[in-house]
Amino acid sequence: MRVVVNGAGIAGTALAFWLGRLGHEVLLVERASALRRGGYVLNLWGVGYAAAERMGLLPDLLALQYRTEALRMVDRHGRTRGGYPSRVLSQLTRGRIASLARADIAHVIHQALDGSIETLFGDSIAGVDDVGGRVRVAFEHALPREVDLVVGADGLHSRVRQLVFGPDTQFEHPLGCHAAAFEVSGYRPRDDELYVAHSAAGRYIARFPVRDDTMLFFMLFRDECLDGALPADAHGRKAALARIFGDMGWECPAILSALTGVDDVYWDSISQIRMQRWTRGSVALLGDAAACPSLIAGEGSGFALAEAYVLAGEIQQHANDLGQALARYQARVKPFVERKQKSARRLVASFVPKTGYGVKMRDFATLLMRLPVFPRLLMGNYLRDEMTLPAYPMDDVITNGR
Repeated sequence: MRVVVNGAGIAGTALAFWLGRLGHEVLLVERASALRRGGYVLNLWGVGYAAAERMGLLPDLLALQYRTEALRMVDRHGRTRGGYPSRVLSQLTRGRIASLARADIAHVIHQALDGSIETLFGDSIAGVDDVGGRVRVAFEHALPREVDLVVGADGLHSRVRQLVFGPDTQFEHPLGCHAAAFEVSGYRPRDDELYVAHSAAGRYIARFPVRDDTMLFFMLFRDECLDGALPADAHGRKAALARIFGDMGWECPAILSALTGVDDVYWDSISQIRMQRWTRGSVALLGDAAACPSLIAGEGSGFALAEAYVLAGEIQQHANDLGQALARYQARVKPFVERKQKSARRLVASFVPKTGYGVKMRDFATLLMRLPVFPRLLMGNYLRDEMTLPAYPMDDVITNGR
């Protein structure tokens, strides 16, 4: 088949990886001028870890992982009030968990394409005309093409979803919070191998040391902290963060001072995408474009890897019936993702408690993670995946080098 994949993040590159090895002609389209850098650090476990393993890329990814000793929760004076050692998560997942930068995952997969997949940077799909069995695709800059399948792997605010399924307002369900993230070089103090976080009512801020003497900062806050309309530009966002976190104590004055010199600030709502169908005709959605579980769920990148694997596998299984392949892809993955979405909606209260009392109770709960039994009681369901990846003949492409 001829396939256009919009979005060169984790979902898009993973699908291109599998379809390319199955002999399909793939065009990977990315709005940015190059693969994106930066972004937050996430944990990869469960079906995502298994999918990376089947791609044969797990050793390359593990070579880039961040090894943290502990999560430390502190009060406004920097005194420890909660947290637990990282080995707790490792024990719950039997060692099958890795902390990775989101961008590093996409880069490892893209490098594995080894130039075999045509990639169009600085462009995006601008029009999709499904005429039954063939899809005419228009681009913002490149000449149009006619293909067999279009896949939107272009994130929470998917352009393909907007064009084919309808506006974001039909499918995006905000969870009442916003997130911001940015990086600063040379920030001190720097506690290597520690994730340090501080909370107040409705607000959460954390720092995490990454490579090249860089510190990654991550902020979460409830929408009511915004006190009005969303800021429209980087200057307004920095001002909003200064207002929201300015009275929190701890290192917030130094962090906000460092923020003034930062050019690239990630900012978005904490939302889920919920849809009845992920496919329509010869168009399919993948990853966050289909069913963003929200940043709080912590498993969106793993879902993207697993969904790409299943979609490619079903296309191989039903080589003469694309409609059946797309239907099977959705049937296999959608119920599992929806259960995880439901679980994630309950996590908002623990990540960003509304009250100071709630913050104290959450921090105390993290201390219990140091004791036997409590890790499984408190986080066992969060880290347990109810889905097992199916096996497809294409696994031989990796294991046998074909």
